[in-house]
Formats: sequence, structure tokens, C-alpha cells
Amino acid sequence: MSRRQRSVQLSLRPSRGQVDDKLAILVQSAPPGGRLTLRAFHRCEDGHGWEAFAHYLADAAGSLDVSEDPSLGGTYTGVEQMGLLWSIQPVPGSKPGLRMRKKNILTPIEFIISVYQNHITDFTDQVPLASQPVERWYMAPGVRRIPVTDHQLTATLFMPAGPGPFPAVMDLWGGAGQLVEYRASLFASHGFAALALDYMTPKIAMETGKMVDNTYFERAFTFLQQHPAVLAHRVAMVGLSFGVSVTLKMAAYSHIVKPTCAVVISGSHVQPAEGTMADILSYFDKNGHKIQLNDKNQAIMRNLLLPIPTDPAFKVDMGRVQCPLLVVAGEDDQNWPASESAEDVRSTSSVMGFQINIVLVNMEKQPDTCWSLRTRHTPEPAHFDLQAVETSSWLCGGASVRRIHSLRKTPGRKPWTSCVAICTPEDTTRMWRTPKNNFKINK
Repeated sequence: MSRRQRSVQLSLRPSRGQVDDKLAILVQSAPPGGRLTLRAFHRCEDGHGWEAFAHYLADAAGSLDVSEDPSLGGTYTGVEQMGLLWSIQPVPGSKPGLRMRKKNILTPIEFIISVYQNHITDFTDQVPLASQPVERWYMAPGVRRIPVTDHQLTATLFMPAGPGPFPAVMDLWGGAGQLVEYRASLFASHGFAALALDYMTPKIAMETGKMVDNTYFERAFTFLQQHPAVLAHRVAMVGLSFGVSVTLKMAAYSHIVKPTCAVVISGSHVQPAEGTMADILSYFDKNGHKIQLNDKNQAIMRNLLLPIPTDPAFKVDMGRVQCPLLVVAGEDDQNWPASESAEDVRSTSSVMGFQINIVLVNMEKQPDTCWSLRTRHTPEPAHFDLQAVETSSWLCGGASVRRIHSLRKTPGRKPWTSCVAICTPEDTTRMWRTPKNNFKINK
């Protein structure tokens, strides 16, 4: 290796930051005009290896700035400052259907960023010119993680640093179950008290063998709302996938759950209107014959609820949702008929005459975007395995670059805090300024 190769410098700023912070990657003292490959490698908590790489050309001074210079090939192309993180994928030879999800949010996601000479795709036995570690955290310094078992709940409360009181978010993930904490911890990192709630596999359900009923969510909402460090009149709900079904049901029909606003992502309002959790899942099961498998044995679930029923007994009465509502739908969602449901919500609102609510239904729709739109700068698989489904994986849909770009429509704003910023203002005029500017209805 030449002296010039040994002197190549790789700078990462910040080397320790939050997952939704931008990472500046700069290479210096490389051969002028030389071909370089940048690679990110991550070993996840399950032991699987993940990588992303991109091919670049150094400038005449031997420098490379990822925020300005285009990738010529690899797992992404073009000028993509965060491409090495959002395009990361299982290393060649990995089993299909892997999904990178942070389980222990008390530790960071650790990456090794390396720069190599020439444009390469196989990194076996390759020695980098330079390497640097980088840590990406969901929990900001000072955020407190508090396990919750009161009121027979299985939940975790995340509190921001400081005395409060804080606006709050009740965070509902999908039907896979378990306690998923990373989004709630990120909310807390941005100043929101956040309750991550397990409602599919909570302790009470495991002990009784029965699914939780609507009172479980009412107890969770009351617990959060009555917490001394929470602003009781600024409690939001965020639902993803099956969490959308629960969020809309509770917001529409519960006399206790009265969120300040709600954000629903990649789901549907189709369900037995007056039913319980068990009734909803039973309704889905009856349509099980509509599930399709593609040529890769990946399950396409969206047809379970298509066509969107016209009978109001099988849809949430959206006129009863009396809080600001943001509907986020990807047009290539293969898990849920999210875009069809969003359009039905909009058209039904117009026909039924509750004109106030039509302003509150905002749809951020991008072609080629999929189910499970998540935190920016993090990867989302096109399909993944679910433990309960042994014969196939679930197809999410979407093209990877569109999945990521759909989360960063407004430069400089963190999309999740944009979603729940509607909880924080003092008046409703200001309350809607942010989402109306950032999220539009595409007819």
C-alpha cells in the first residue's frame, strides 16, 4: 500500500448521534480523481450482517463529500447524503425476509463506515483505506425509560429530559405483537412523553388466553393522560398497520379515549364498526381466502379488505372522529389497501357533510411507497418474515428509494415530529399550520 493510500482520511460527523440526524461523510487525501467505494456495515442484535455501499470518484484535490457528490453505483445512486444508512440490506447469502428492528433501545445502532480503493462489490478479504465507527441512538441523553405494569398494562413509558409537563403520544404498532419501543423512545428524544403499548401479546393476554378488549386501550390512554408530567389536553395517538384499526376505533367510539390528534400510517378504517379486537381479527380471517402469494412465495395481504365495503357497519364512522387526523398511505402498500381506504375516508367525509373533518384528513401519498413508512435514514424491507407465518413472508411493496424519499418531503424537518407537532400548539389555527404545509392531498 502506498504512502498516499495510507494517508487517506475518513471523517464522520457526528460520530455519535440520533438515528434521524444527518451524518456528514467526508473523505480527504485520496488519489485525485481516484475511484473509491464507501461501505457501511452493521451487525444487528440477531447476529445478521447488513451492508450498503456506493461508488464515487474523488475530485482533483482527492476529496469526496457524500452530501454533494453523486454515487455512480452500488445500493443507491445519485446524491444521497444518508444513502449508506437507508439503503443498508442483508449481506449476500443471508436468509430471505430479514428485518432490521432495534430491540434494545438502551444501546446504539453501530455501523462501521469504510472507504476502499476502486469500485468493488465483494468485500471479502478487502482491506479498507480507512474505517471509522459511528453510533446512532434512538434515546437522547436524559430520556427516561419506565416499564409500566400498572392497570394490567404491558407498556413502556419514555419521558423526555426535564421536569415537564410534556405533550404525549400513545404509540400503537401492528399485529405482529411484542413491545416495540424504538419509535416511542425517539418521540421522547424530541420532547414528547410516549407510551409504547403491547396489545397483541401483553402479559394479561398470555395469562388468560384471551385478547384484550377496548377497555385495555382506555386504561392505557387514561394512565398516560393522568401522568403528572403529561399535559392532559395534549395527548395524541399514532397507529401503524393494525394499530390504525385500533386508533380509529378508539378515537371514534370510546367515551374515554379522546386524543388531541391522531396519526394513522399504512392501515385501514375497514372493520366491524361496533366490534372488539377479536371481532376485527375474525372479520379478517373470514376473508383469508383473498390472500395471494406471488412467484416468490410472498404473501400479498391487501386484498383481505378489498373491495372497500359500502355497508357502514363494516367501516369506522369517520364522522365520529372529532380530532385532527393525518392519514399516511403508500400507493404500493401490499399489506393494506391503505390508499383506497384513505380515498374512501376523504370521499365519505365529503358526502356525509362533516366538512370540518375533511380539512383534518391529510393524505401524504407517493407512488411506489409501501406499508410501514418509518423513521427517516433507516431501512425498510420490501418483504419480511413473521414468526406466525412459516410458509411465506409478507410483501410490503414499494421501491427502496421511494420508501425513503416519502419520509423526507420537507428539508430540515424530522417527519415524526412533524406528525405530532399538531399536539403542541396552544390554538387550533397554529395547530394545523405545520401539517397543512407539509402534507397535501393528491387527488
